[in-house]
Amino acid sequence: MLTQERKKPMAKTFNTTADCKPHLHYMVDLTSRLIQIQQMIDKGEYFTISRARQYGKTTTLRSLKRFLGSEYLTASLDFQRIGTARFENEHLFSTAFTRLFIQAVHQQVILEDAALQHAVQMLENAASDNPEFGLLELFGHLGRICGDCEKPIVLMIDETDHAASHPVFLDFLSQLRACYIDRDLAPAFQSVILAGVYDIKNLKRKIRLEQEHQQNSPWNIAADFKIDMDFSQSDVEGMLAEYEQDFHTGMNIPKIAGLLCEYTSGYPFLVSRLCQIMDETVTGSQYFADRAAAFTKEGFLEAVKQILLEKNTLFESLADKLYSYPSLKELLHAALFSGDRISFNPDNEIIGLVSMFGFVKNTDGNLAVANRIFETRLYNLFLSEEEINSRLYAAAGMDKNQFVQNGMLDMDLILEKFMHCWAELYSHSDEKFIEDNGRKFFLLYLKPIINGTGNYYIESRTRDNGRTDIIVDYHGKQYIIEIKIWRGNEYQKRGIRQLAEYLHAYHAKKGYLLSFDFNKYKKTGIREIRYGDLCILEAVV
Repeated sequence: MLTQERKKPMAKTFNTTADCKPHLHYMVDLTSRLIQIQQMIDKGEYFTISRARQYGKTTTLRSLKRFLGSEYLTASLDFQRIGTARFENEHLFSTAFTRLFIQAVHQQVILEDAALQHAVQMLENAASDNPEFGLLELFGHLGRICGDCEKPIVLMIDETDHAASHPVFLDFLSQLRACYIDRDLAPAFQSVILAGVYDIKNLKRKIRLEQEHQQNSPWNIAADFKIDMDFSQSDVEGMLAEYEQDFHTGMNIPKIAGLLCEYTSGYPFLVSRLCQIMDETVTGSQYFADRAAAFTKEGFLEAVKQILLEKNTLFESLADKLYSYPSLKELLHAALFSGDRISFNPDNEIIGLVSMFGFVKNTDGNLAVANRIFETRLYNLFLSEEEINSRLYAAAGMDKNQFVQNGMLDMDLILEKFMHCWAELYSHSDEKFIEDNGRKFFLLYLKPIINGTGNYYIESRTRDNGRTDIIVDYHGKQYIIEIKIWRGNEYQKRGIRQLAEYLHAYHAKKGYLLSFDFNKYKKTGIREIRYGDLCILEAVV
């Protein structure tokens, strides 16, 4: 069955490398974004599309070029095609830029536009014959081309990060700025679009000497680009609907799209990668015979498990930032394990940088990890650094087999055994130690038990200084565990009510409550709480 499906002629695929092409790949509909971008172009705005890696920038630019059609002449350049040596001085850069620009114009030029052809030929001759050809000469010819062309010209430059370390690029931007300012006096580009991870201010910081940091950016004429490039649930539903037309899996499209957005917060690469894993890896595996089985909640959770175990450039970049900036690592560790609320301050260099790379976001004025996939990846990374020396991790690893019966997880036993291990190892710890480490140590105990088969994530909507909800996925079944610090009976009752609400939301009849009590008169142990038709097992340690 699977083999026959793969032989289906002209079948599209989910793509996670380079740009997406409508005739080859399943894509979200970008029309609404493209309309908004064209409105900026129509107004003559210069701007930067600054987004994290693998966020669909190149796909957007190439789609925009097709979308603009014949209304504009669109010159689309990719700075990755300019070798590093070409950024060493004006002449080398200007001649390289000229070649790319002419190639881009020749892709769209109307043969009958003799004036434009002549202007382009003059640029080519100047770049070839003049050893002093530099930015001044280049922009003189570009202005002439803009004036002679029958259509307004849109300049799009992708991968501007490739120029990040080279001062000549700032000089290039200064020329663009000057042309923008004088465009009522001399012909200029209708619009200039730069695309990359770094915004121009960050580029300037990277290039300029320390004493020059306060100078104005050469790109201060740029309009703000506020167009949302996250995938919405409706975006994802449209992409899945196209897939469903081809393969007729019978999937619940709104449900699968909702799960994708819930775990990724609409990060384009992560959405496409999870779909790709369901389609290419989960399908035909041990528990998922075909696409109908793969595109279910259980198949999706299997894809989540696999993406969290794989290496890719996005995750490698995340880890690299942590090791390059130890203060960032400390900050995120505190936010994840201790429940510390950290104000989102974009003027903080570290926060601004990691936000630019798409790993964190502003949630109600506080710093938060950008999505559930990144967050779980961080938890796994931080925990792995402590596994070797963790007695709890070792204890759980030795007892692992007793926690799985007939393929199902015995969460009751896990809480009971954890309670005993905690009492033996940490019962005399002070309040501060418990608050900082309680959640982490339970995850260290849980991780070797579910490793390789199950997965977990932290429910960010309930995480605060007092309580945390952990969702464990194991063979398609979900276990909801609330971890909280004891704050008195009233707080306890409120926590039970909140857990009950959460169980109803997950259509679960049983939940778990792990309470860390640092009262010297505390009563440790396990009890069962009935709350309406729900059963809550509480372990007090």
